[in-house]
Amino acid sequence: MKYITKEIKIAVTGIIAVVILFFGIKFLKGINMFKASNYYYVTYDNIGGLTVSSPVYADGYNIGSVRSINYNYNLPGHVTVEIEVDKDMRIPKGSEAELVTEMLGTVKLNLLLANNPRERLNVGDTIKGHGNNGLMGEAQKMIPVIQDMLPKLDSILNSLNNLLSDPALSATLHNTEQITANLTTTTRQINNLLQNDIPEITGKLNHIGDNFVTISDNLSQTDYNALLQKIDLTLGNIALMTDKFNRTDNTLGLLLNDSTLYNNLNRTTYNAASLLEDLKSHPKRYVHFSLFGRKDK
Repeated sequence: MKYITKEIKIAVTGIIAVVILFFGIKFLKGINMFKASNYYYVTYDNIGGLTVSSPVYADGYNIGSVRSINYNYNLPGHVTVEIEVDKDMRIPKGSEAELVTEMLGTVKLNLLLANNPRERLNVGDTIKGHGNNGLMGEAQKMIPVIQDMLPKLDSILNSLNNLLSDPALSATLHNTEQITANLTTTTRQINNLLQNDIPEITGKLNHIGDNFVTISDNLSQTDYNALLQKIDLTLGNIALMTDKFNRTDNTLGLLLNDSTLYNNLNRTTYNAASLLEDLKSHPKRYVHFSLFGRKDK
C-alpha cells in the first residue's frame, strides 16, 4: 500500500469520475447501458424537432428511445434516425414510424406495427418514416381560416356593441322583467284556482251528476204507458168540452155561440149608460125631495 502514491489516487479518482459521468449522461438521455437492445434506422424528410433520447412508443408503450440523429449529406433532404428498442421487441415487416407533435411542442416517435406475424425486420434494417403534426399541425392549418375570420369577428363585435348600447334593448329587458313578474302572478293565481276553486267546482259537478243519476233513476221507474193513457184521456176530455162549446144544443154552447145574448147584453149596457147620463143631467126627474111637501106641477 505504500506504493500507491498521491498521483495514482488522483488518476483513479478521475477515471471513476469520468466513467460515472459517462453512464450518468447516458442515463439522463434515457439510454440503459445495462439492458440489451436492438437497433433500427428510420429515414425522414423532416424530423420536426425530434431530439436524441426522445421516447419511442409502440401501441402507447415506451419500448425504447432515439439513440442518434444524422443528416444524410449524400442524399440531401433526408435524415437518418437510429432508434434502440427492447431486445424482446419484434417489429413486423411493413411497419412504419411516425413523428407525433404533442400539445406542448415535444416530438415523440411512434411505431405503427404492421399485421404481419410471419415476417419481421432484422436488427439494423431501415423503417419507413413519416410525420404527423397532431393537434399542433391541425392548429397550424386553422391559422389561415382564423385570419380570414378575424375581420368578420371584428364586425360581429361592433354590431354586438351597438346592440348592447341600444336603449331599445334595455326597454326590452325591462318589459321582459315585467312579463316575467306577470307570469309569476298568473301562475300563483292558477295555483290558487287549482287548489281552491277547482275542487269546489268539481264537487258541485259531482253533486249535479248525482242529481242527474237520481232523476234518471226516477225516470226509469216511471210508468210511461199509464202516463200516456192519462194524457190521452185528458186530451179526449178537452176535445169533448171543445165540441160542446162549439155546439148549440146545450146552455154553455148557446151562451158562447148565440149572438142574441151578446146583442141583448150590449143593448142593456148601452141603455144603462144612457140612463146614467140622463140621471146626471136631470136628477130632478128621478129624485124629489122637499122639506115642505110635494108641489103639484
